[in-house]
Amino acid sequence: MSAPAKTSAVPATAGERRGSRRRKGIAGNALWFWIFVGPFVIGLLIFSYLPIIWSLVLSFFEAYNTATPSKFVGLHNYVDMLTDHNFLSSLGTFTIFAVFIVPLTFVLALALALLVNQVKIARAFFRSVFFLPTACSYVVASLIWKLSIFNGVRFGLANTVLGWFGIENIAWLSTVDPPWYWIPLVTVRLWLQLGFYMILFIAGLQRISPTLYEAAYVDGAKPGWQVFRYITLPQLRATSVAVLILNLIAAYQAFDEFYNLVGNVNYARPPLVYLYGISLGSIQDLGHGSAGALILAVIIMLVTLLQNRIFGFGKAGD
Repeated sequence: MSAPAKTSAVPATAGERRGSRRRKGIAGNALWFWIFVGPFVIGLLIFSYLPIIWSLVLSFFEAYNTATPSKFVGLHNYVDMLTDHNFLSSLGTFTIFAVFIVPLTFVLALALALLVNQVKIARAFFRSVFFLPTACSYVVASLIWKLSIFNGVRFGLANTVLGWFGIENIAWLSTVDPPWYWIPLVTVRLWLQLGFYMILFIAGLQRISPTLYEAAYVDGAKPGWQVFRYITLPQLRATSVAVLILNLIAAYQAFDEFYNLVGNVNYARPPLVYLYGISLGSIQDLGHGSAGALILAVIIMLVTLLQNRIFGFGKAGD
């Protein structure tokens, strides 16, 4: 009887060992990736995407005083919102706000970026000073503007300064003409967001090659307006379009300053304040509120696509 044949294991080659280690490394990296990113993905799904989907569902139903749909009404909620005078008026309020805030933010943020970028001493300090308001709460800033600066009585900072020049007190947040309430609404938003867009412009300025300026000076371009117009501004095209798009979307989402400065009133009420009153106010009509919110989201998307079509998002200057 013959003995069983012995089998000898073939040793793995160096390539196979490297491949095994690489697969283990990829698996380990994937595990740690999901350990760190997983909680944020779950939070995004639960607190962002799920409410959006549920809002879409509610927009086709009657839902009074409850987030549970009761009666299917199809597109009736959308028709009601598109023919609602108050909702259309709130879109008009946004348009006025955007006409003020978008150009002012763009021009002032670009001017600040150009000035800070030219500073040679304490540049980081000036960047921080202008950027710090971005970290402030919109609610807190709105209340400071309302109670301290534009109080509407002689103890307010704005009226105190005007009193030094013999000007009578102004009721800044009143409905009486002229509409002075636009000054506190626009200035508080400017103070809060100007530093953020300034940083975006500074990043764009630092990507411009110095050789372009040197070539411009050799060709006889004068420092100042000519260099800015023909070199700086075209090279900031991608950043400028991004600032315009982000600024306009932020204007559509204006809520805190309007709600805390003037409240839910007809004469100065953007879409989100009106939809908040419908959905969470005394009516608590979540069906119409959800339909209005989705209409607003579609408007934002269309305006963004239109801006992209006109200006070309992500395209650098020639």
